[in-house]
Amino acid sequence: MAEISAKDVKTLREQTGAGMMDCKRALADADGSLKKATDLLRERGLAKAGKREGRTTSEGVIAISIAGRAGAMVELACETDFVARTDAFTALSDRLARAVAEDAKIASLDALLGAPIDGEKAQDRVLAAIAVLGENVVVKRVARLVVDAGVVGGYVHAGGKLGVLVALGAADGGPALAGLAKDIAMHIAAADPSPVAVDRAGISPALLASEREIYRKQALASGKPEKILDKIVDGKVDKFVSEVALVEQPFVKDPDKSVGQLLAAHGAVNVSAFERFKLGQSEEVHPE
Repeated sequence: MAEISAKDVKTLREQTGAGMMDCKRALADADGSLKKATDLLRERGLAKAGKREGRTTSEGVIAISIAGRAGAMVELACETDFVARTDAFTALSDRLARAVAEDAKIASLDALLGAPIDGEKAQDRVLAAIAVLGENVVVKRVARLVVDAGVVGGYVHAGGKLGVLVALGAADGGPALAGLAKDIAMHIAAADPSPVAVDRAGISPALLASEREIYRKQALASGKPEKILDKIVDGKVDKFVSEVALVEQPFVKDPDKSVGQLLAAHGAVNVSAFERFKLGQSEEVHPE
């Protein structure tokens, strides 16, 4: 039987987050091999983790990472706010977001879970976190934005409970543009109602048709004359668009101007895309 050193136990604990006695037993069973001991702890940890999968995950964090002209946002969920605030959990969320930002091939949740991160599949890292943290951990959703020219910026609010990613198209991406991206991300986080599209053209035709039908029924029910119905409905639809199209919304930091006017003041700049994640507003997808 190989001699187990205190140094090896310490190293294994740092690598896996497992308890001291668990590390000693794993090293003994692995004849002193750190790699085999790590695999044994993973196997034993996964057996425990399996019992925790499926538990409700209503807490967690939104993490954002920017890499060059690309940015990523990840929602990582757990069971309690206590675990969500641990260094191990936030480090995992940050690492997952960075992996998505740095790799153009990771543009979906499935791609992330199957991607190697530091020599280990992201899915396996999540399952290992379940064993170490003692709670179910779920990657709920992923977003990645990229621009050919311009900048991607982000903003995380309320201790990681809300995150926004914004892509600005422009000829270059200097500090002023980065500041503008953050301002717009902050606007999207705070706006009420939340924007559903960049502009009118981006709003779903089905949504506009649904709103138009509702307004028509409201006008009919109120006894408005048939000849002015279309004008009334058009006005209400225009008001709806001004409330949910990003560029038409009053800028939260200066309501006297719209977001579109703010963009115009910075020259040839446009919002090419944005994503807004609020913790808990997504379907759970569990690692298989």
